[in-house]
Amino acid sequence: MGQPRSLKRTRTPYGWIYLFLAPTLILFSMYTLYPIGATVWYSLTNMRTFTSRNISFVGLANYKALFADKQFLNSLSVTGRFLLLAVPARFVLSLLLALLLNWKRCAGKTFFRTMFFLPVLTTSAVIGVVFIMILDPTMGPVNIILKKLNLTSLANVSLLGTYATALPTAAVVWVWKWLGNSLIYWIASLQSVPEELYEAARIDGANSVQIFKSIVFPLLIPFAVIILVLTVSDAIRVFNLMLTLTNGGPFFATETVEVFIYRHAFQSSSPRMAYASAAATIFGIFFMLIVVFQRMVTSLLNRRNR
Repeated sequence: MGQPRSLKRTRTPYGWIYLFLAPTLILFSMYTLYPIGATVWYSLTNMRTFTSRNISFVGLANYKALFADKQFLNSLSVTGRFLLLAVPARFVLSLLLALLLNWKRCAGKTFFRTMFFLPVLTTSAVIGVVFIMILDPTMGPVNIILKKLNLTSLANVSLLGTYATALPTAAVVWVWKWLGNSLIYWIASLQSVPEELYEAARIDGANSVQIFKSIVFPLLIPFAVIILVLTVSDAIRVFNLMLTLTNGGPFFATETVEVFIYRHAFQSSSPRMAYASAAATIFGIFFMLIVVFQRMVTSLLNRRNR
């Protein structure tokens, strides 16, 4: 006995769905899944270059060597210190600017939002080159201004070429570039707060600080978690800017994990592709843990709000 005519009409054409998904699945497999799998496999071998022959399996030898390598441990430390410098600065500063630009009496909101977002649209390499010229210790605008202010001792300091100042300076440049991204997130979050809550609080006599503390801040917590995780993930992927600004120098003061991987894989006179792949695998695991943490916190907050 055949199927009813009504069932035949409502049958979903799954074949067409798979056909339209095929290009995305193929490209995702070629440019995401395959590189990930290949990187993990390379990390378990002794491969030096892509043209190497007689590649053999060495197991976890590369990982053991990494955690005994002072330069790799230094790159982990540099990455951690960069996160501590850049993430809180971008997170807090973007929130304060969002509160200001979301204020009804603030003039020129559109202009300032555009100005803060323009650096986001500019490539990191271009920004790196521009700031190298701006911070030049001899002819840079910053140096000239400091000399006119009679701050000669500061003017003669190479902010990107001095061990103590290179990483903080790179963090400032990074915050300036990506501030607009977090600013847009915060503004969208603030605009999701119902206007009726503001009006009710003002009728009850609450001032701006009390409104933010008792009404706005509790509603922003789920958004804040997401913005914080996105900020951390952006700060980890600082390769383009750091490579252009300092190339990991001076004396490895700004060599993050990404720069360490690139140096061993491509810049070294004796490339160690397997060694760099092991470092990339560890870096990828750390990045996945951040995503898992964000999902867990978001789920927990959603359950509390129900």
